[in-house]
Amino acid sequence: MSDDTAWRRSPGPGPLLLGVRHHGPGSARAVRAALDAARPRAVLIEGPPEADALVPLAADPEMRPPVALLAHAVDEPGRSAFWPLADFSPEWVALRWALEHEVPARFIDLPATHTLAWERQEDPREPEDRSGAGQQQVRVDPLAALAEAAGYDDPERWWEDVVEHRGGAGERDVFAPFTAVAEAMGALRETYGGGGRDRDPVREAHMRLRLRAAQREFGEQIAVVCGAWHVPALRAKSTVAADRELLKGLPRVKADMTWVPWTNRRLARASGYGAGIDSPGWYGHLFRAPDRPVERWLTKVAGLLREEDRIVSSAHVIEAVRLAETLAVMRGRPLPGLGETTDAVRAVLCEGSDVPLALVHDRLVVGDVLGEVPEAAPAVPLQRDLAREQRRLRLKPEALERELELDLRKEGDAGRSRLLHRLRLLGVGWGEPAQSRGSTGTFRETWRLRWEPELSVRVAEAGVWGTTVEGAATARAEADAVQASALADVTGLAEHCLLAGLPDALPVVMRALADRAALDTDVGRLAQALPALVRSLRYGDVRGTDTRALAEVAAGLAERVFVGLPPACTALDADAADEMRGHVDAVHTAVGLLGEAAAPAGSGHSDLRPRWRAVLRTLSGRDTVPGVLRGRAVRILLDEGELGPQEAARLMGLVLSPGTPPADAAAWIEGFVGGSGGGGMLLVHDERLLGLVDAWLTGVPAEAFTDVLPLLRRTFSVYEPGVRRTIGELVRRGPGERLQGAGQAGGTPGFGAEPDAGRADAVLPVLRLLLGLDELDAAEDASEDAVEDAANPDNDLVEAGR
Repeated sequence: MSDDTAWRRSPGPGPLLLGVRHHGPGSARAVRAALDAARPRAVLIEGPPEADALVPLAADPEMRPPVALLAHAVDEPGRSAFWPLADFSPEWVALRWALEHEVPARFIDLPATHTLAWERQEDPREPEDRSGAGQQQVRVDPLAALAEAAGYDDPERWWEDVVEHRGGAGERDVFAPFTAVAEAMGALRETYGGGGRDRDPVREAHMRLRLRAAQREFGEQIAVVCGAWHVPALRAKSTVAADRELLKGLPRVKADMTWVPWTNRRLARASGYGAGIDSPGWYGHLFRAPDRPVERWLTKVAGLLREEDRIVSSAHVIEAVRLAETLAVMRGRPLPGLGETTDAVRAVLCEGSDVPLALVHDRLVVGDVLGEVPEAAPAVPLQRDLAREQRRLRLKPEALERELELDLRKEGDAGRSRLLHRLRLLGVGWGEPAQSRGSTGTFRETWRLRWEPELSVRVAEAGVWGTTVEGAATARAEADAVQASALADVTGLAEHCLLAGLPDALPVVMRALADRAALDTDVGRLAQALPALVRSLRYGDVRGTDTRALAEVAAGLAERVFVGLPPACTALDADAADEMRGHVDAVHTAVGLLGEAAAPAGSGHSDLRPRWRAVLRTLSGRDTVPGVLRGRAVRILLDEGELGPQEAARLMGLVLSPGTPPADAAAWIEGFVGGSGGGGMLLVHDERLLGLVDAWLTGVPAEAFTDVLPLLRRTFSVYEPGVRRTIGELVRRGPGERLQGAGQAGGTPGFGAEPDAGRADAVLPVLRLLLGLDELDAAEDASEDAVEDAANPDNDLVEAGR
């Protein structure tokens, strides 16, 4: 059959307008059937014309949808726009059909150069004035309007009944669906006008101009695949001059375009995508499995549930298929849809539970598919270097979130860690650090990885810093160090440079750090910056980085904190004192980790821990220091063994004396036993301190009790329930009984004077079993018997004689 003969079978004269629903599998099947029947000489598709040069890449075997056309402004890569396509998108089907039949395929929507500029600035002329549509209207959803007119309350259900369940293979008139949809859209546009789509008149004017140009080149044998809403506008009578007037003076920017991978999740309406669908995984299944879709779908669900160790048999699948078909008949539907299959899955395969059903929805109904694009696709140099690093380190991007455990003692894992840290420094959040399981050392890292399509934009945006990941991260770190205004930002940057393995950036960062530290006189900011430096020193050890310069700065920063902390802790209100307590805890942790690391050979610095303890003694004895800070200082000294229990009890007794205002005493208690430092266990095991607190609390006057109660509730609320219960039991027994019992026992309150040997022996069998000692003893006995038999060969004869 010739092309002219085939074209005469198409409905009516002029171009063949195929109005579709974006990402509709039924529309995709209908488009393929219509193109096979009409055999057009050219295919025009709704999309940015800049993508015409990228059309041949769609035939590359490495191109696997879902993918998207990405356009970004050259001078502002963060300004971007996407045109997603799945394998069940009608536009993708039309594109592939054109490539398979060697027919030109071109995009006819408004160019991306205008779209990106339009998003950046408001056009001086109102869009309503361009179209003559009058006042702006509320945006109309055509699918919802048609569903409502048909008596459906769910547009997705109406679409399934009218389009998806039609099949398509046995359709006599392959153009009938498009004729019906075009008539429906014409009626909607007569009723709602522009439907609140202010930019559509401009877009449709450009489409008409491109359509006229194609007609001059190819004649009338042209197929246009576009959103069904635009079909009436493309058929409308309009002059070239009027269309060009609408496009006159549009803002523009220089734009680049390429293909990027996309995900099913980003196709979903829940992601915020305007043309999104509720169930991309389900729609993809309908497109790829037109025959027996329900049976195949429920088999796929059963496979997923079995992978999650749920008991699902073939009988379950058979029963679920029967239930879905029965529900479809009861609800008057031609075939079971997603609603019926979901109800069947919940009732039969999930046994009425919504927990496994949520997994089915996440993994199958939506799906976690990540598309792929060929290496030949245009990309910024940074993107190509990142792809090389991903292949070298075997770190493949995936749409499904997963955890990655890294052992930094292994070169491969260390390389993966450096890459992920460098990307974070560049603002490409492919991985997020997570809490490591089973280890708190610096040699292990845990990451949560998940690749989102927007990260391609972040990579393009970061391309201004360099052509390689390492070079771009180094340049970004140096620029951030120069521009940083806060000392804590620079110390955090130094930490990131060590984590990312950027030795070339460290000199610039260290100069900025030294300059900020020399000029900053705020003790709070100095104390806030010290922990990041100490962490950097520890990370440097495991990564083999030379951190001598960093240790020098950390030691100098610590000395400045020691000198300035006591004066900075005077005359503080409650909020400032609580903030300063956090700084004291942070400095204490940092000094403990730092140890002698801040005393490199020839640095002139000594071990910082004795000097820090002297600062804490100063804080604990000054009346001008808020009680919460004095209590915290006494507690730290007690934990460090620099203060004996007797001295700690004496200081507490002085604070809790009648001469101290109740609010000050409560603040001291909060500093001493509050926080997450094990203050509850301290009171449990030292009844003398508990008795002092109890005696003080019972003596607080009634008029002052309501003032100190919130402070005390906050202090004791952080304790574990078991600790609070034990303290309550000890208090219930009374101070006299507690202290008397403790004196008689001469041991730890709450424990017997001597160990209970009988109770200890009861756990020995379990302990031996856990440690495998019984098996070890049996092996040793067998070994000894073998040795004895070898030394006395007559033993076997004696035993036989017996």
